[in-house]
Amino acid sequence: MSSEQNPTEGLGRRPYLAATAAFKNGGDSPRAFLERCLEVIEAQEERVGAIVSTNFDAARKAADEADARWKSGKTLSPIDGMPIGIKDIMETAHMPTGQGSGLFTGWEGKRDCAAVAALREAGAVIVAKMVTTEFASSHPSPTRNPWDTTRTPGGSSSGSAAAVGIGMLPAALGSQVIGSIIRPSGYCGAYGFKPSVGGINRGGSFDNFSQSCTGVLGASLADTWTVARAMSLRAGGDPGYPGLSGPIELPAAVKPKRVAFLETAGWPRATNGARQAMADAREKLRAADIDVIDRTSSSAVEGVEKAIATARELSMQINAWEGHWPLNTYARDMDKSKLSSSAVGRLEEARKMTQEQYQGLLAERESVRATYEALKSEASLCMTLSAPGCAPVGLDSTGDPVFTVPTSLLGVPSLTLPVLKDEGLPLGLQLFGYIQQDADLFAAAGTIDSLFHS
Repeated sequence: MSSEQNPTEGLGRRPYLAATAAFKNGGDSPRAFLERCLEVIEAQEERVGAIVSTNFDAARKAADEADARWKSGKTLSPIDGMPIGIKDIMETAHMPTGQGSGLFTGWEGKRDCAAVAALREAGAVIVAKMVTTEFASSHPSPTRNPWDTTRTPGGSSSGSAAAVGIGMLPAALGSQVIGSIIRPSGYCGAYGFKPSVGGINRGGSFDNFSQSCTGVLGASLADTWTVARAMSLRAGGDPGYPGLSGPIELPAAVKPKRVAFLETAGWPRATNGARQAMADAREKLRAADIDVIDRTSSSAVEGVEKAIATARELSMQINAWEGHWPLNTYARDMDKSKLSSSAVGRLEEARKMTQEQYQGLLAERESVRATYEALKSEASLCMTLSAPGCAPVGLDSTGDPVFTVPTSLLGVPSLTLPVLKDEGLPLGLQLFGYIQQDADLFAAAGTIDSLFHS
């Protein structure tokens, strides 16, 4: 390829649901859609490095079966035949689950996690395992940002974000405990959804933190919601949680009356381009007669800003204690030399903590959540950036999670829309709502998203 050629020319998100209208009359088909995805994978994977392993033969067979169901009018769900990638911390029956760690290279559990089992029941086509950072934590992966390969794609759902953003797949699963869905989605130009805590069953997924959620990175709002809802419909939420609920297909758009802009602790770190993009977004909302409040106009917003100011520090301490196991047994019973220095550092931090400290941290988290819940009477939802700016140059980090960690701490649903730019590269507009009101968040997002496409 000539150096003058743009390797991303003509590429971008590849929505699935928008293509299904042609499936019934044979004008298009799930198999043809899959083949278009595989063409992009073949052309882009060496450059981007989003995929750990594939099973294209099984994917083609599943797509052919979906073809027949669409033609006969007997589809299993709206996402029947949709090609989907699976973050490599989630077990799949016919592909290894390596967790981004040398300790588990080639490891096969030979079963599907709850989310993947639900996707298969809905007729989805499982195509590949997507690169994750080590144990879905902070140690970077080798994946590169598809729009500028000198930059990070974010993490820990690195491969999922890169693949969806460039059009390899219309959707992929991710997980988030700090910022692992929203930040990479924003960097790579994908929609990203972190449900309310407990929203999608995590059985068979190696992310056992109390703030962690299985979520979806998608090519459109409709694809993102419908994949998430298909999983929760069949697998429910985590034990003890009601699980994601609402309509099977994308909720109808609803215009929010008032949106709260939260600076978070990240605003001082935001680039000039990111600040201008947010100012432009606020103006679009105002022009649509959507009131935008912030800490200067609302004492309730100011109270939330103060409550979430230390969200990252609090979350990292909670995660340190909760990650003591299995890191302690990996270090004791397996080859410790295959753990990254960051994993070893987290283990050492956990060993210095006491159970009483952890209990105090949880009490502090509940206090922060209560403060945020009180904002419900003043604002339909909140918005902020997905990151301080576009993806930073270099692959030695996954970027700053300062704008994403508050929603993880709060346990509320969050969603990023790929509608902003910084330095000409993708940056997400992050929206977040209230616990167990995920469908309401998507309804409001439908209106806000449309403001950027009119």
